[in-house]
Amino acid sequence: MLRYVFRRLLTAIPTMFVIVTISFFLMRVAPGGPFNQEKGLNPVIKANLERVFHLDQPLWKQYLFYLQNLLRGDFGPSYNLPDFTVADLFANGLPVSIQIGAMALGLALLLGTLLGITAALNQNHGTDYAVVGLATAGSTIPTFVIAPLFQLVFALGLKWFPVGGWGGGDFVHKVGPVLTLMLPQLAIVSRLMRGSMIEALHAHHIRTARALGLSEFSVVLKHALRGALLPVISYAGPAAAALLTGSVIVETIFQIPGIGRYFVEAALNRDYTLVMGTVVVVAIFTVLFNFIVDLLYAAVDPRVRYD
Repeated sequence: MLRYVFRRLLTAIPTMFVIVTISFFLMRVAPGGPFNQEKGLNPVIKANLERVFHLDQPLWKQYLFYLQNLLRGDFGPSYNLPDFTVADLFANGLPVSIQIGAMALGLALLLGTLLGITAALNQNHGTDYAVVGLATAGSTIPTFVIAPLFQLVFALGLKWFPVGGWGGGDFVHKVGPVLTLMLPQLAIVSRLMRGSMIEALHAHHIRTARALGLSEFSVVLKHALRGALLPVISYAGPAAAALLTGSVIVETIFQIPGIGRYFVEAALNRDYTLVMGTVVVVAIFTVLFNFIVDLLYAAVDPRVRYD
């Protein structure tokens, strides 16, 4: 196992290098630049800014300069938010996005697993149809519809929760964005769990366990569930990377100070350093959670070994 962990960590290095390299040159290929404003800057001021940020250098020199800073953990300054560095923006926004994303994913995995198991145990009955209907609705209704509906009904109508804002991170301000992020994930997890559990319950070893007189509780939770969890674990890895790095729509509608809103703004404004910073963060989360998923595979399924 330790050899496998060491190999995976080594393979993460060239993976990150390729991602950073491709992203760097794709951003530079796109037309425009961080200082190409609609009204235009004074040519002298623009030239000075480009010299300060090394944008007047050949592209390969800019690339080497960025890699050198990145290896030191320096993401550089934000071109369009000059009072902040990229690290400052992430230090303020990433903990907020992680809180919202972690709560949404945790609830989705817990409730989705329970709903999926319940539907599988009652296949082709009313409970099964209700779970499938809920999952279908949750996966088809986009978050930019769910969020305003929540604000309209529970904030403006019933006045149970605030319309938006962070409020220092208190509970009532988290409910809206967490539920909005959770519902699509809940739908996907419950459908995955239902399908895999139905397949697991029809496996030969489950029939043998029932023939030996084991209780239904033991058959479902100790034997069928372990195999049925594998598709959910596979989905949880990339889902965690996506949720923990912020949601543009949810954070914008609820006015949450996370990093999700930086993604689109930085790309539209050609804020090279901020775009590259978000790419690096998302890539790190993706590689990390895929690695965790592989380790969980071995913990859940005894047939998987990394010796």
